[in-house]
Amino acid sequence: MEVFLIRVLQFMLAISLLVLLHEGGHFFFSKLFGVRVEKFYLFFDWKFSLFKFKPKNSDTEYGVGWIPLGGYCKIAGMIDESFDTEQMKQPEQPWEFRTKPAWQRLLIMIGGVLVNFLLALFIYSQILFWWGDTYIPVKDMTLGMKFNQEAKSYGFQDGDILVGTDTKTFKDFSADLYRDISEAHRVDIIRNGQPMSITLPGNLNLLGMIKADPSFVRPLLPAQVDSILPGSPAAGIGMQKGDRILALNDAPIDSYNEFVDQLGRRHDLLLTAQTQADSLKARTVVIAFGNDTRTDTASVTLTPELKLGFVVKSIADIYKPITTEYGFFESIPAGIKYGWHVLASYVDDMKYVFSAEGVKSLGGFGAIGSLFPPMWDWYMFWKMTAFLSIILAFMNILPIPALDGGHVLFLLYEMITRRKPSENFMIKAEYVGFGILILLMVFANLNDILRWLGYM
Repeated sequence: MEVFLIRVLQFMLAISLLVLLHEGGHFFFSKLFGVRVEKFYLFFDWKFSLFKFKPKNSDTEYGVGWIPLGGYCKIAGMIDESFDTEQMKQPEQPWEFRTKPAWQRLLIMIGGVLVNFLLALFIYSQILFWWGDTYIPVKDMTLGMKFNQEAKSYGFQDGDILVGTDTKTFKDFSADLYRDISEAHRVDIIRNGQPMSITLPGNLNLLGMIKADPSFVRPLLPAQVDSILPGSPAAGIGMQKGDRILALNDAPIDSYNEFVDQLGRRHDLLLTAQTQADSLKARTVVIAFGNDTRTDTASVTLTPELKLGFVVKSIADIYKPITTEYGFFESIPAGIKYGWHVLASYVDDMKYVFSAEGVKSLGGFGAIGSLFPPMWDWYMFWKMTAFLSIILAFMNILPIPALDGGHVLFLLYEMITRRKPSENFMIKAEYVGFGILILLMVFANLNDILRWLGYM
């Protein structure tokens, strides 16, 4: 429960900050051009609000709604999610959105996206300034990688050290490494101390590589015990620090990765268990373990979560990370470059949304919240906030009615043709766009529920 609350708090804080600044972008340009803002709200206030106030001599009511699905800035004389059609029937007023030149209305509409994008670049710059860029170079991972069967079909072997592709050198183990391999026609490796190259088609499915179980490539971790949890099954069979897992049910274990894969197969059996006896059978395994002076074999019943109760060294324990530090003025172009790379990668990955696997990967609030760390970590909080700001900027600029991008599309049409879409058309488009957004939201959050229930 504590982990859940920490993630919820981080998610709510990040979203609240991003929504306030996004709507603040619309607010700023509205005030700049003399357009009246009637309401400025964090969250939606359908029927009632949790808090509201209106400063003296101000046209704007500020408040906090009770539906935490974003927020809004109600601009006078504009067809938006408030669907205030009565106002549009009144005579036009000079302080209204609809009476302003198209270029001013365009800036008002892109104000939120602009703020979110600039905010992301600013946060990334400050992350680099305060924390620097800490990572483990892939070429320094001297134990090499563990590959799945698809990767091995292209010629990779367990223990290969990745160096780079025909276009770039690998930096660290991240989504970028998967992306580089998926687009590569050649991957350079070191095998048994000798440099080699592997030919690839250049169009591997990135989403499939990541979502495969086991995934296309992972850092190889030795199956060597670093510590034993007290009272665990591992402690019960006499396992000791320094022992290596040699076999599981007669299947040889060459790495901790292989051990996890074998337990994954037991998990499949556990899911199909009909009785307590079936469950106990799925959880009972024969483990061979030992060191240079002894080898032991024991039958052991794993925990209901299929845990044996030992810990191995992490990647950070095995390899020494390096940190690139940035001065304040150095961090600005570096942060801009990093933020632009994040945006470009996200846009490039959008093509997978239209695949069957991509549709299953869509997630709602639960999926987004789970991206935050289980413990409060300001570095990860700001990194996730910047990433969400990039996503919010991109999603809002999509040409879908009810989003900023839909309004921008109609404004560009007006500026090019000199013809303004009718208010009746705009109202209908807003309803259609709003309906699409609701359906997407329901579908994404339904995916979260199905994943939680174990159906996806």
